Amino acid sequence: MSAPQLLVLTKTPEPGRVKTRLCPPCTPEQAARIAAAALADTLDTVATATAGARVLVVDGGHPTPEGWTRVGQRGGPLGDRLANAFADSLTVGTATLLIGMDTPQLTAEHLDTAMGLLGTVDGPDAVLGPADDGGWWALGLREPGHAEVLRTTPTSTADTGRLTLAALHRRGLRVHLLPRLRDVDTAADARAVAALCPAGSRFVAAVAANVPSPAAVAR
Repeated sequence: MSAPQLLVLTKTPEPGRVKTRLCPPCTPEQAARIAAAALADTLDTVATATAGARVLVVDGGHPTPEGWTRVGQRGGPLGDRLANAFADSLTVGTATLLIGMDTPQLTAEHLDTAMGLLGTVDGPDAVLGPADDGGWWALGLREPGHAEVLRTTPTSTADTGRLTLAALHRRGLRVHLLPRLRDVDTAADARAVAALCPAGSRFVAAVAANVPSPAAVAR
C-alpha cells in the first residue's frame, strides 16, 4: 500500500470571494488577508506532514507550491466539488485525506495521525475530523470512490458532520473520528483560533491587524 496523498481544497483569497462571514466587522479586503494567512499556514503545515503526494485543489489562480500537483475545482455545489476533488486526484491503491483552509491551528501531528490510520493494513476505512460548527475539517478515505456520498450529503449546515458520518456508515465503512477543531467563519472564530496558533504564524498576525476588537465594533 502506497503512502496516502493529502489534498487541500481552497479558493484563491480574493476580496468578496472568501471568508464573507467575517464581514462585518471586517471589510472584504481584510477578510481576504485573513484567508490568505490561513491558507499560507495550512500549506506550511501540510508541507511538514508525511504524505505520499500533496495536491492543491483550487478555485482560481492561486500558485501551486513547489513539489505539489494541482487540480482545478470542478462542479457547482460544494458536495460535488468535494466528490470531484477525490475523483480527479484518484491514484489506484492510494488512500486520500482532504482538508480545507479554515483550520490554521492544524498541526502536522493531526495530519500524520490521520494518514497513519489510513495507511495501516488493519486500520479504519475512513477518518473524519468533526468541526465545532457541526461540519468537518478533514475526510480521509482508504478507497476514495466512497466520496460519492458527499454529492447527496447537505453541506454547510449544523448537521453536515453527523450526516456525513451516517452516510459513510451506510456504506459499511469503519470510521475513526479525529480530534474536533474549530473552523474560522466569524470574527469570534478568528480570535479563538488565533489563540491556538503559534505566536509566529501568519494567521495570528493577520487577525491582530485585520479583525477589529469587540470594543471597537461596539462603539
